Formats: sequence, structure tokens, C-alpha cells
Amino acid sequence: MENASFATIREQIDAHDRFVLLSHVRPDGDAIGSQLGLAHGLLEMGKEVTLLTEDGVPSSLAFLPGTDLINTPDGYTEVDAEVVFALDTATKPRLGEKVNAVVAGISKWINIDHHITNPRYADLNHIDSESPATGQILYDFMETTGIPINQASADNLYAAISTDTGSFQFPSTTAKTYRIGASLVEKGVRLGEINQLLYENFPYRRIELLRELLNSLKVTAKGQVASWRLTQETVQRLGLELDDSEGLIDHLRSIQGVHVAVFFEELDTGKIRVSSRSKDDRVSVGEICATFGGGGHTLAAGARMAGPIEDAESKFLTQVYHALEGIG
Repeated sequence: MENASFATIREQIDAHDRFVLLSHVRPDGDAIGSQLGLAHGLLEMGKEVTLLTEDGVPSSLAFLPGTDLINTPDGYTEVDAEVVFALDTATKPRLGEKVNAVVAGISKWINIDHHITNPRYADLNHIDSESPATGQILYDFMETTGIPINQASADNLYAAISTDTGSFQFPSTTAKTYRIGASLVEKGVRLGEINQLLYENFPYRRIELLRELLNSLKVTAKGQVASWRLTQETVQRLGLELDDSEGLIDHLRSIQGVHVAVFFEELDTGKIRVSSRSKDDRVSVGEICATFGGGGHTLAAGARMAGPIEDAESKFLTQVYHALEGIG
């Protein structure tokens, strides 16, 4: 199925007045930055905009301009909107049960995303798996179709792109990504301030968490696989918030000789959240996660597995070892 053109999506914006912008559960910088980047442009056009996420805004991203506009679906029975924008969300269930319930009565859906596993669940879909971030797609869309990119939009789109490219370091980063970053700086992004708040502003409990994770570190497969686990006991003891573990998997990936990094996190539902990263495109963690009902990209993917955490760890790592055997 072909992508809806930017012009076709812009026609829907011109033809309607009320929009609801959604992103995935446990939103990251690309999710929140994409929601707010587009929202500020629509608001400047005089449109009515509602923003929802199942889990609310992570405290680490609360500094972004406009986060006070984002609500959880609690207290809503329905949303007064004509069009849904689902952003940075690979599947409709990833929006969350409550969010899906309150927008069920809205018939027109637009889906903009960069996950290759996206099944194109909306009426209009624009999926670009070559883009390292949904924020980059939205920059292209807004710039191409004349939707305003004001100061607030620029700050949010920069945060979206920066966080999903590992501060412009991941292999998915392209020359185009750098050009867009430069353009956003020219539009007034508060570069030093935003980078400091994104990467140098963590609560002490995150450092305590890192210590706990390092104590659980396992390096296997002759140094090619690094993994660690986070249990609910640790979550409760340290008083952790949902986003406190965001990005910590990069410590595993940075170990010399490691090809695959995996983070196993026990959720309060009993499910195990698996985050995985690969440094070798011959080992697709996206394909491995897909075998467990998850998905993502070749070098970064995730899944939810049944517990207990020991069983999930064993099953997932077995698939990783098989994949490593295939590259010799």
C-alpha cells in the first residue's frame, strides 16, 4: 500500500477544525515531541487540538513547551474531534486501551510513523521506515505543506529527532537528519538548554537504578550479548517512575565486543517488557522481537512477554544466540 502524500494529509487538515493527536504507551521523546511539534503548528493555524497519551508525559520531558496540553484519557468518555492523528505508534493497540476507547467514535484516522512493522491501520497512512524518527517525517510534512514551525514546534521536533537518534549518533542518522537539525536551530531551537535538560538532568534515583542494573549485568555468548533485568521489587524499593529506565540500555550497547544488548523489565501486570538493541545489522532484533509479538527496527526493537522474568530472559536470549550463530 502506498503512502498518502503530504498534500493529501494537508487537505484533511484544511477540511476539518478539530483534531486529536495521540502517541504510544510509555511515550518517549519522539512520541511527545511529535505530538507537540504538530500541535503547535495546528494551533497557530487556528485549529482545535486535543492531545492524549495513555500514561501521560514522562517527568523527564515535562520541560518541553506545551506539555501541559497533554492529558491522559482518564475523565474522558469521548473526544470531540473530527480527525485522529496517531503518531509514532506502530500498532493501534500500542495507543493504549483507554485512549482507543475514548476515540472509538472518530471515523477519520491519519497514521504517521517510522516503524517498519506498522500495518497501516488508519484511513491515511504515511510510514517512512528509512526515517530515524517520526519527528523528522513531521518536519518534512510541515515544511513541505506550509504548516507553521514556530519556536515551540521547533523545540519539540528537535527533541523528537535528537532522542530517537541517540543525539544524532545512531546509524539510522542521515545527512538529511543533520540538515533538518540545522534548520531547526536556525528556527530558534534553544539548543544548549534543551540538550542539557534531555541528557544532563536525571533524578538521583536513576543513578541508584543504574547501580542495581549493573549488579544484575550478564555478558554471554563470548562477550557478544549483554543483558540485565529490572524487577518489581527494585521498582518499588527505589520508588521508580516509568521513564527512569529510558536510555539505560545504551550502557550495555557501549560495551566493547557486544553485538546485542537486552533489557528485561518486570511490569506490575506480570508481563515482561523487553527492550533490545543490535550493533550489527546482520542481527535484526526487530525480527527476534516479532517472534514474541513485538517489533520495531533492525537495530532497535521491543516486545512484551509472559513472565516470570527468568523464563522470558531464557527464551529471548536463546533466539539472540541463534541469530548470532547465523553470522558466523
